[in-house]
Amino acid sequence: MKKVLIVDDDPSIVELEKLYFEKEGYAVSVCMEGDKAVATFNVSKPDLIILDIMLPGMDGNDIIREVRKTSNIPVIMVTARTDTLDKIVGLELGADDYVQKPFEPKELLARAKAVLRRSDSQPSVSDTSSESSENTSDIVEYPGLVVDKNRYVVTVDGNDIYMPPKELELLFFLASNPNRVFNREQLLENVWGYENFVESRTVDVHVKRIREKIETPEHMNHWMIKTIWSVGYKFESKQ
Repeated sequence: MKKVLIVDDDPSIVELEKLYFEKEGYAVSVCMEGDKAVATFNVSKPDLIILDIMLPGMDGNDIIREVRKTSNIPVIMVTARTDTLDKIVGLELGADDYVQKPFEPKELLARAKAVLRRSDSQPSVSDTSSESSENTSDIVEYPGLVVDKNRYVVTVDGNDIYMPPKELELLFFLASNPNRVFNREQLLENVWGYENFVESRTVDVHVKRIREKIETPEHMNHWMIKTIWSVGYKFESKQ
């Protein structure tokens, strides 16, 4: 049975979400105070977090920062705010999806199932068996760059670079298909596993963050993530 942690200070929202998830067979834990969310996460060990941004005490962005230090668990952020910046910040911190209140419970469930399906197909950050570590099909290498999807590690010039799961998965997908152009919808479908619930702007935000972490003028002599205007992106390899 999959476990869901709902972090929200609105009792009516919590009750509605709890009702729908339990009806679908999920085990649900609830936390209504931001300051207690990380501790509740550590105790309940959920498979998914539904996380409100505006919380008393520690807000949702601070919570996801703490969670991402130890886990790549799927996180869907929820907020009543309409500011696009809030959404961009949440995605940059490692959220897998973003829902604006008010929302249809069925849509939230569909998003939850989608991110869980995607998560089930990926190894845990801490679950790296000797068998998986030998699976070279999940490792791509270029001069100065190694993307290891077995261990969820990106190495640039011998130094490990932290990336939230979706950034790493996007980089891995592009680097695994060098010199091939993908539009944003194709990237959403292949990396996020669905395309109807996430805006194309999500791809742009993730590409920007990846570039900031891995690209230098020297590397760009060998490889780069190139923008194809009015189309999308490609990982250009000059090998």
